[in-house]
Amino acid sequence: MFAIVRTGGKQYRVAPGDKIVVEKLDGNAGDKITLGDVLLAGEGSSLKSTDGLTVAAEIIAQAKADKVTVFKKRRRHNYRRKKGHRQQHTILKIVAIGDYKEAKKAAPKAEAAPKAEAKADKSPAARAKETVETTKAQQESAEVVGTPTESPAPSDDKAAGAEKPAVKKAAAPKAKTPSTKNAAPAKAAAKKTPKAK
Repeated sequence: MFAIVRTGGKQYRVAPGDKIVVEKLDGNAGDKITLGDVLLAGEGSSLKSTDGLTVAAEIIAQAKADKVTVFKKRRRHNYRRKKGHRQQHTILKIVAIGDYKEAKKAAPKAEAAPKAEAKADKSPAARAKETVETTKAQQESAEVVGTPTESPAPSDDKAAGAEKPAVKKAAAPKAKTPSTKNAAPAKAAAKKTPKAK
């Protein structure tokens, strides 16, 4: 089931179990509150009546948003004003919409727990040995098995029916010379000889 609630001048689509960040509401962490301004409610594609419907929520924390810098300037008047602002928020967890509550899912957590316990039971030496074995296995699987062949064509030129193309060897890379674009001209070039008459 979902509902659209209005709080702090904004509208939020919520369902049981959702966490939302809203404008600051009174209360401390752990307090239960009800949001009575429900605009729409429904399940799937069918809508339900919102008469007397409330959304129960629990305050998780009172927090602040990231800092926003407010800077004013009027050029050529030596006028500068700099201020910072952090908006205060309340983090809510939606507990129920009317009588509808979140269905609990315990199966995924039960599967994750044995893995954590298995890691905790092993000694540091056993864990180190296990990681070395896995890295060796990864390296062995990455190695190439066999040698690649040069050409699948027959080695006999007459049997192939065509001449083999000449194999070009890759040219050695040229050594980079420093750029003389910005260098000063040579002294000999700088001196000009007078023209003979």
